[in-house]
Amino acid sequence: MIGKLLALPVAFMLAAALLPGTVSAQKKEKDPAAERAQIHADVVKTIADFKKVDPSIDKFFKDSTGYAVFGRVGKAGFIVGGGAGDGELFEKGRVVGYVHVGLGSVGLQIGVQEFSQIIFFKDPAALARFKQNKFEFSANVSAVIIKTGAAGAADYREGVAVFVKPTGGAMAEASLGTQKFNYKPDAK
Repeated sequence: MIGKLLALPVAFMLAAALLPGTVSAQKKEKDPAAERAQIHADVVKTIADFKKVDPSIDKFFKDSTGYAVFGRVGKAGFIVGGGAGDGELFEKGRVVGYVHVGLGSVGLQIGVQEFSQIIFFKDPAALARFKQNKFEFSANVSAVIIKTGAAGAADYREGVAVFVKPTGGAMAEASLGTQKFNYKPDAK
């Protein structure tokens, strides 16, 4: 009985992982230099898209100590969910390293979704915590869905401000989840 209950979620997750365009399918096709170039292109496009949708977000780019930009984060779920994405970390307006986010969730959920995410760090302490890989979001963190004027009313919470823009797919969920981040300094 338990095997039958788990078979469908496992099959769904496997199918989602093998779909063209998912993060895992892309990584197998590209060499590291091409992958980093694609991540950078996605990051540049994401910043431009967020600024175009809501010009008031510019205050966060100007006033924050740093920010992490994830151009493409994919997630899939059926009762149990997961996902991942890669991006770049900026400090004082320049790229200082690469970042990875892993997602996990459990609860009522079904679907496959892709989104972009930017995390702004208000002060050096919040940025340092992120760079030391001691940064994780749980169910109590709220993100602002980017739309015209949304950033104007947004503020930092516990030293961070998070903005999200859905870019594809659909996901229905009432679940508890976490985001775990990993920072790797730029090797220059």
